Amino acid sequence: MTAPGPTGTALVIGEALVDVVVHPGQPARDIPGGSPANVALGLSRLGRDTELDCWIGTDPRGLAVREHLEAAGVRLTPGSDGAARTSTAQATIGANRAATYVFDLDWNPPYPQRKEGTEAPLLVHTGSIAAILAPGASTVEQVLSDYRGTSTICYDPNARPQLMGSPEQAREQVERLIALADLVKCSDEDIAWLYGEDADVEEVLRHWLELGAAIVVVTRGKQGSLALTASGLRTEVPADPTVVVSDTVGAGDSFMGGLEDGIWSEGLVGAERRDALRNIDAAALERVLRHASAIADITVSRAGANPPTRAELDAPTA
Repeated sequence: MTAPGPTGTALVIGEALVDVVVHPGQPARDIPGGSPANVALGLSRLGRDTELDCWIGTDPRGLAVREHLEAAGVRLTPGSDGAARTSTAQATIGANRAATYVFDLDWNPPYPQRKEGTEAPLLVHTGSIAAILAPGASTVEQVLSDYRGTSTICYDPNARPQLMGSPEQAREQVERLIALADLVKCSDEDIAWLYGEDADVEEVLRHWLELGAAIVVVTRGKQGSLALTASGLRTEVPADPTVVVSDTVGAGDSFMGGLEDGIWSEGLVGAERRDALRNIDAAALERVLRHASAIADITVSRAGANPPTRAELDAPTA
């Protein structure tokens, strides 16, 4: 099934790792994951030509990650398997079905090289650990800066407090990346950690727009999602109360990929479409948010970071 919108490539730069998933009373399971890798997987399953610049090893876990991504059509950039070992994140699933993480990470990806004569990606995504953890974070920031002249830049802070130092330190880095980004998505939990539990969410989002973003989106669990735009739009989409949650692993990543696929379908990717993205109309913005929500709903209804294909998404419901 052909993905709607212009033909082109998405470049994702960020961590791919193995989630060691622990459910109460069950043996641990190794599942390939990592926030940016999940976004790449989601975009590829939706029919987008997707490359991932990451940092895995050629150990058994690294080979499992590569196989998992390539089976969905994701291409790894040259040098992405140069790590001495593949990073892990132990994801413990609580009684509320939410995951908490403990990380063992190495992050030093290669700068993604483009073959001579190939076009720049229409969209570049990063987020989470990759954008914060040294030494690779400097490579990530350079990639966003270099590609801003050709590509739509997308960023998900996806805060991991145990890896990001103090909120004050992380906030400086996060805001520097937001200033390079066109589309920013976060959760209300991200904002609470970065700006304090009493922070006004909409005030923070407006601040991010002032930094230069075109669209900022926050997910709020059962309250649904909220988007603000540089042109002054404010759009909310409620959560579907009928969704039965298996777990929340990869939910935010699926939503992020859905946003990116949504603006792609609306013809709003590529640097030359930046002004159009900033001036997205209300109907298109709502379509994008509902699209992202539908994708995340499917992901949370099944175990692990397992986003839908376009065929699954478009299948009629019973």
